[in-house]
Amino acid sequence: MRRREFFTLAGAAVMWPRAAAAQPKPMPVIGILDPDVTFIFDAFIEGMRDLGYVEGRNIAYVRKVIQGRPQSIPSLIAELVELKPDVIVTVSPGLPLAVQRATTSIPIIFLAAGDPVSYGTVGSLAHPGGNITGLSFLDDDLSAKRLDLLRELIPNLKDVAVFWRGERSKSTALAATERAGQNLGFQLREWNLPTVESFEPAFQEAAAAKVGAVDVLAYPFFNANRDRFAQLAEKYRLPAIYESADYVRSGCLMGYGPVFTDMGRRGAYFVDKILKGAKPSDLPVEITTKFELSINLKAAEALGVEIPPTLLARADEVIE
Repeated sequence: MRRREFFTLAGAAVMWPRAAAAQPKPMPVIGILDPDVTFIFDAFIEGMRDLGYVEGRNIAYVRKVIQGRPQSIPSLIAELVELKPDVIVTVSPGLPLAVQRATTSIPIIFLAAGDPVSYGTVGSLAHPGGNITGLSFLDDDLSAKRLDLLRELIPNLKDVAVFWRGERSKSTALAATERAGQNLGFQLREWNLPTVESFEPAFQEAAAAKVGAVDVLAYPFFNANRDRFAQLAEKYRLPAIYESADYVRSGCLMGYGPVFTDMGRRGAYFVDKILKGAKPSDLPVEITTKFELSINLKAAEALGVEIPPTLLARADEVIE
């Protein structure tokens, strides 16, 4: 049996039978739709534990992990909804909407998402509406900051490769990066990376185009393949910036963005409120204000990049 089909009860791995979905649940059940960023959900469960929810004693979790197969998302959502959990927890702006298409009654919490208003996930930050709310970070400010950090890292930087994924019309991160690039006077060259197999051709083409650096935008699928990005950036000697410190701890050069584990832990607050009777529509979306800059000196050496002392001084984490 696959891992994504299990939940934990009293310390044992137990199948939740489909036929039992309509039966009374002995304790609240939280459904998790994980697009391969398990560390965020591990932090969420830690946050729940801090609030007194002990797995197997007074809370149960049903995990559905996408495992690099986006085509499985509809079936995984259907499986979760059929189990009728008390809350469904996920990340990114698009997945909550996909879940909502399957249920308008089960509360949905997103632990980390780009601008949910621009994406259409919620009606407004103060009044989300519907059955969705959660935690967010704003793409515009982060996009501009990452490009500005690349300019500080590489003097006279002009051409920047942008790696993104998905549908252009729905990518708020790409739109924000394009606006920031125009304001900063950069020439952006864009590559859409739908699969892991598309990574290396993109790096190869970017290197051949002699871009000065790469901006890897924020997508759970990219985060799940951090090691591959580190390998290819070193192979093609392309300095790159990423969405968070998690990439840097996996061998990438530089990351700037939210502390996703903190957002995961904070998500427990929303679930606790809902389990105590609150409605998602009455819980305003929270915008995180905590960001961190992380730099990997070993990666810099491999890339032949010298980190300016002013940049090192501002880093929250320096990996040697």
